[in-house]
Amino acid sequence: MRKWLGIAFAVIVADHLTKFWVSATLDYQEAIPVLPFFSLVRVHNTGAAFSFLADAGGWQRWFFIAVGVIATVIIVRLLKRHASEPRLAFSLALVLGGALGNVIDRVVLGHVVDFLYFHYRGFAWPAFNVADSAISVGAALLIWDSLRSKPATAGQP
Repeated sequence: MRKWLGIAFAVIVADHLTKFWVSATLDYQEAIPVLPFFSLVRVHNTGAAFSFLADAGGWQRWFFIAVGVIATVIIVRLLKRHASEPRLAFSLALVLGGALGNVIDRVVLGHVVDFLYFHYRGFAWPAFNVADSAISVGAALLIWDSLRSKPATAGQP
């Protein structure tokens, strides 16, 4: 269990170190082109993924904090139950670290700091951060793990 919580903690630390660096380096909505399709940009997201409910009037902050706390409790329970299943536990640890990284932002700042911005010509992906990346990778691994065939145990068809 310690290993999985350590991975979640590492995600939180990486997330907040990068957000701190971006906040100390860039002004709000300032962008630095890095590659023709990638920029660093400092934006504040008061909503959920892709700024969903960002203009909802403020209640969403507390709603997403509550969702994050509930998700944390559920994920920690799942981690305890499945700590001996490395793929599943690793996936859950990534989601846990990402969720807590963004919850901390919402509690302390009232918004989430996003800064990774991919774009090409007229197309753009909404800015995101390390926590969002961990959640996405963890969720993809959870789906992949659930699709993999599980070996049948003795006595089961």
